[in-house]
Amino acid sequence: MTGGGLLVAGTSSDAGKSVVAAGICRWLRRRGVRVAPFKAQNMSNNSVVALDGGEIGRAQALQAAACGLEPSVRFNPVLLKPGSDHTSQVVLRGQAVGRLGAATFTERRPELARVAFETLAELRAEFDVVICEGAGSPTEINLRDGDFVNLGLARHAELPVVIVGDIDRGGLFAAFFGSVALLAPEDQALIAGFVVNKFRGSQELLQPGLDRLAKLTGRPDFGVLPWHPQLWLDTEDSLSAVDGRLVGRPDPPMGDEWLRVAIVRLPRISNSTDVEALATEPGVAVRLTTSAAEIAEADLVILPGSKSTVDDLNWLRRTGLEAAVRAHVAAGKPLMGICGGFQMLATTIDDDVESGDGLVEGLGLLPVEVAFAPVKTLAHSAGRALGAEVHGYEIHLGRVSASGAAPLIEPGEGARVGNVFGTHWHGTFESDGYRRAFLTEAARLAGRHGFRVATDTDFAARRESFLDLLGDLVEQHLDTDALWRLIESGAPAGLPFLPPGAL
Repeated sequence: MTGGGLLVAGTSSDAGKSVVAAGICRWLRRRGVRVAPFKAQNMSNNSVVALDGGEIGRAQALQAAACGLEPSVRFNPVLLKPGSDHTSQVVLRGQAVGRLGAATFTERRPELARVAFETLAELRAEFDVVICEGAGSPTEINLRDGDFVNLGLARHAELPVVIVGDIDRGGLFAAFFGSVALLAPEDQALIAGFVVNKFRGSQELLQPGLDRLAKLTGRPDFGVLPWHPQLWLDTEDSLSAVDGRLVGRPDPPMGDEWLRVAIVRLPRISNSTDVEALATEPGVAVRLTTSAAEIAEADLVILPGSKSTVDDLNWLRRTGLEAAVRAHVAAGKPLMGICGGFQMLATTIDDDVESGDGLVEGLGLLPVEVAFAPVKTLAHSAGRALGAEVHGYEIHLGRVSASGAAPLIEPGEGARVGNVFGTHWHGTFESDGYRRAFLTEAARLAGRHGFRVATDTDFAARRESFLDLLGDLVEQHLDTDALWRLIESGAPAGLPFLPPGAL
């Protein structure tokens, strides 16, 4: 028996479809439904290592948690990781299988579609319901031929579609109407209705527009989700955070001083969500930045992961941010490099694989040498650092080939020399004891003696409360009876066609 399903699409990228899908997953799980998430193709450099050995988009890992499941490569069978404006690494069922440009992507799309369709069929045979997430907009008419993540997936699997729109951006009614009206009749027949996201204000003022939209399209809205200040964890794309804006909404400090953290916003930043656990701590102000002034003012600077280590290192030099980072270290304040950021701290980087630049000079802030390998390291890892247990996961081509530094994490991972730290492990700050120990050490090095770390911040519990909040919002603000009818029975027959349609 094939299980029920639903495709959550969006009027644009970052419209909120990832979190809406997660909220629907949590709502269904509460009903006792065996539910799984699915995204046929994700384009993101924010990924995690699944327990079955490969990497998937972080949003699908969050959605799996909403379903009460461990991450699996089946939940995101095609992952594209952009390394430049023109090429992406292709991860198929969790494993890197090469790079694609625009032309080669078109050639390989049938193969990728086949894997996606087969994987979805597996999940629908195993679970009661599969909640699928689209990518970008379902109405990218330049990409409709060969599409297998939006309406191409919906038509293949006969999935009803709801479209999520971010009202905070403006132009929502036009975006909803146009998202339907530019589709072919066969695609329009699957668009069942709309979900308004991030609404602030009076529902009475919004309702006339929703009523008019229903008359124009013949499709209802399934509810209006309010803007909520706690919905910021696990953002799909670091670009959704405005440069210089605080990550999250930090509580006041436990002591009498804040700890200011600057995350260098690299052009090809990856796993930017590594720093979100820091932002859950009271008195820790975390900013993504490209400003030398903000780096100069920071107590702790972090060089995050990068999908293009050498290219981003060159950017750091071209922009003058290298000098700001060096001045920060010279002042005795702490610097942490994570994965690609760690590789930048090395004396040399030997890279014939990712950039093809061969041997290049690193920042030389740690006495290590890095060499790139053709096969990616993917692993879950555990150890001890700063007197605490620490867990993380690895996704990297660059490896330490020689080191004259003490390891940061025992029994031999990363490096530390004085106020400079580095590790290949992602997700380490989610280990509560290690996070507290690291922040305490960072505050000491920065001279923030009035900073006190909280003793009771539980990151795993924060993530669960985030998912519960999403489930609450779905239950309270969406027409869940109508959503369930869609999931069980598909899009209703006789939905009207909106001209002009796709030509």
